[in-house]
Amino acid sequence: MIEFKPATDPAGGRPGAEGLLGATMNAVKAHIRENGLQVGDWLPSEGAFAEKLGISRSIVREAYRSLSALTLIDIGNGRRPRVAAPKADVLALITDHAVHTDQVTIQQIFDVRRTIERRTVVLAAMRRTDKEAAEIIALAEAMQRDFETPQAVMEHDIAFHEAIGAASRNPMFSLIVGSFHVVTRHTWPIGWASRASNETRQESIDGHMTIAQAIANGDPTTGEQAMVEHFDLTVKALLAAGVY
Repeated sequence: MIEFKPATDPAGGRPGAEGLLGATMNAVKAHIRENGLQVGDWLPSEGAFAEKLGISRSIVREAYRSLSALTLIDIGNGRRPRVAAPKADVLALITDHAVHTDQVTIQQIFDVRRTIERRTVVLAAMRRTDKEAAEIIALAEAMQRDFETPQAVMEHDIAFHEAIGAASRNPMFSLIVGSFHVVTRHTWPIGWASRASNETRQESIDGHMTIAQAIANGDPTTGEQAMVEHFDLTVKALLAAGVY
């Protein structure tokens, strides 16, 4: 049974629109849980859900829109909403906002990344498929191939880390690693430019290849060590550029 309790205002009066919206969103999430709905399953129409809760259709419509913005459900013109899989882009927006409003620093972001990605490489080395191993190696090779085109190297680099996250077989790691791309697109060009020479830039490329080969070889120890070294070099480059 869905519990529907809109929050009242401090004076104990009728619930405001914000409280009613939040309660409706919670009711939609409760409906998904209690009915065992999975990604792609249909939700009730706006009208049906409004009637079920005894509220206006416009509130349900706004609740559906809000949940869609969070990528919890998928809505489209002329059809009922469906359960969706959360996307990394929402977490990316939150992270980017936190950085640009001085709530977290770039170094704090990289501290989290270093911790998480040393684990993803270990899991990827143990769990990856042959296809995933080949894709990760191909991305490292693409970084080398496009060495003279930093923008292309950056995109390969982002895809490389996301591929490792996916190969870890832990969807939470994949979601978190996938959320770093917005911050990376700000910091990567700075780190690349701050490296003193092509030789030091090549160290980064070589590090990616070492990680890729360790994953392909099923060698989590070498992969973890190479990932830690990779982040240490990246943080060093950012510190040299004055990014804290």
